[in-house]
Amino acid sequence: MKNKKIDKFQILANSVMIVVTLAAILPFILLFMSSITDESVLLNNGYGFWPEVFSLEAYAYIFKSGEKILRAYGMTILVTVIGTTVHLTLSALFAYPLAVKGLPGRRAITFFVFFTMLFNGGLVPSYMMWTSIFHIKDTIFGLIVPTFLMGAMNILLIRTFFATSIPDALFEAAKIDGATEGKIFRTIVLPLGKPILVTIGVFSGLAYWNDWTNGLYYLTDRGGSHLFTIQLVLNKINENINFLAQNASTLGAGVNASALPTTTARMAIAVVGILPILIAYPFFQRFFVKGIMLGGVKE
Repeated sequence: MKNKKIDKFQILANSVMIVVTLAAILPFILLFMSSITDESVLLNNGYGFWPEVFSLEAYAYIFKSGEKILRAYGMTILVTVIGTTVHLTLSALFAYPLAVKGLPGRRAITFFVFFTMLFNGGLVPSYMMWTSIFHIKDTIFGLIVPTFLMGAMNILLIRTFFATSIPDALFEAAKIDGATEGKIFRTIVLPLGKPILVTIGVFSGLAYWNDWTNGLYYLTDRGGSHLFTIQLVLNKINENINFLAQNASTLGAGVNASALPTTTARMAIAVVGILPILIAYPFFQRFFVKGIMLGGVKE
């Protein structure tokens, strides 16, 4: 009877996970299939999981400027790697002292960090500060520094993991052996903090990869076009398609609004933007380690 109950539970759990998995995968399949469907068929018959009329017109329209797309991909990768690395470094260095119980003023510093989650100066003062004082407009720093370089939430998450998941006995043993705080951070905290650091790194990397607002605010077509990321380039392509479709009658006979892949191009833009992340994510997933502390301390 007990085995039958376990089998029923296993079947139910597997069924639920299958439904959840399909709910996560099917939207991506629908997105891709819609991007390779003919525009007129998609508008007349709606979305489907198999293209009635196969067409790569949307991708052809996007990749007309192939060199610009490749350069934007390269800039996005560069910004994502640099931004994520600096974000993790600063967040870990900030979080570790807050996890040390003997740090003077630890509660006050933690409160100020938490305070920034509730209140901020707003978009206009931030823009004036970054452009007028730090002069990051039309520079790569405009894509890295604002908004994503440090976050109070991530600092508190890392601090909490360090404080609760790493036993005090390890710190005490290291100090007895004469280890400095820097050595403790390098040899104990960072290796044992790998799960939270990789998790925060994935979140930070996704934020940098999907960001287009920093480029919109701090890059101009005249001075910063060479720094455009893939999200910003794809957004401008989408804006150009919408402009041509809405103003075809006033632009002359050379523009045919019905021939523009407006809907399928949006789907193709989403595919082009998310495809590298879908390819890279499985390689990072293996770092989500559970039970890393098992056997770490014997008391």
